[in-house]
Amino acid sequence: MIDGLINVSDLNQYSYCARRYWYLHFYDTQGRNYERIEGKSKHENQSTRGDWLNELYLESETIGLKGKIDILDLEDGRVVPVERKRAESGDYYKSDELQLAGYCMLLEDHLNEPIREGAIYLYETDQRMHIPITADQRETVREQIEAIQSMTADDVPPFTDNPKKCEACSAKEYCMPEETALLEPDKAVGTGWEDHA
Repeated sequence: MIDGLINVSDLNQYSYCARRYWYLHFYDTQGRNYERIEGKSKHENQSTRGDWLNELYLESETIGLKGKIDILDLEDGRVVPVERKRAESGDYYKSDELQLAGYCMLLEDHLNEPIREGAIYLYETDQRMHIPITADQRETVREQIEAIQSMTADDVPPFTDNPKKCEACSAKEYCMPEETALLEPDKAVGTGWEDHA
């Protein structure tokens, strides 16, 4: 079981691939890869403006989350959390929306007022997209917190149902989806990896 508050960024990792998250949490597989170093340097070198609050850390025992909001945009009397992402494609993932929903929920708990939208800023393409936060996203966040908290070292999640996610995954050498599909094909049934066996 995972004790304590869940980091909001873990919602993104878990949503992208629960198996990858399991490896990252129970084994230190990530190390210092390019994506993490690049992301950290972008955060350190971010610009500041008069109506922005940079890197606000919040936690909530009630929700079960903790995390650092990249930017809090206070323009025009609104409070909009902004999540910065590196995305050369000019697009973001659904898992990024869930991470943003988690930050909105933390902010709501902190301010005791509704936060109905957040924004994702893609710094590779200089695009900012406003994302309405829905009841479905909030429910998914709550479900994922519960699922993450119930994970154990002995219970490895199944493979992702999208093998393309594995291509650049930092946990691939530990997870070994292709090798597992060949040696234990029953574990690959329904995942897309059975085609690789």
